[in-house]
Amino acid sequence: MLPPDNREIASSTDFQSDDISIGELLSFLAEHKEKPLVFSYDGRSVKPGYHVTEVKAGSFAALDCGANPESWTELFIQLWDVNEGERTHMPAGKFSAIIRKVSEQVALDPTAKLTFEVSDGIAPMQLHKASMPLIRGSEVHVSLSARAASCKPRDRWLVEQAKATAACCGPAKGDGQPCCN
Repeated sequence: MLPPDNREIASSTDFQSDDISIGELLSFLAEHKEKPLVFSYDGRSVKPGYHVTEVKAGSFAALDCGANPESWTELFIQLWDVNEGERTHMPAGKFSAIIRKVSEQVALDPTAKLTFEVSDGIAPMQLHKASMPLIRGSEVHVSLSARAASCKPRDRWLVEQAKATAACCGPAKGDGQPCCN
């Protein structure tokens, strides 16, 4: 789809290791179905009775602060951080089954940006991104960190600068001298 000025709409699916997609998360969890899944945020783990209360998928089209058209898909997983009775942290397989059940009714893009909405039911909901899971002892741990606002034109510029630096300081040219000399 082209916007009115016929420029192609940018699509952002390049994630950092601290901003994984649902496909990356589910792929990791598939190897650890029986292990308890522990999310952590704000320096603490979610309570053992946490619930996945809602899963939402959205497609977005917008203009960034530089008037550039943007489009992306995003998956929102709402975690209710509560204790309930004698519950333990849910197994990774149960979390995956919840997402699979949602996917039977709602189209989920495995490359979608993944955002966790977390609240204890009292404090306001906070938006988080997820890091790649780690195994700690017998548990799967997923670290959630605040999803900050960003300036997409600046972000693109920083990516281009990093690419230019990597290309410049890459292997030696034909004369045997590194290109950053």
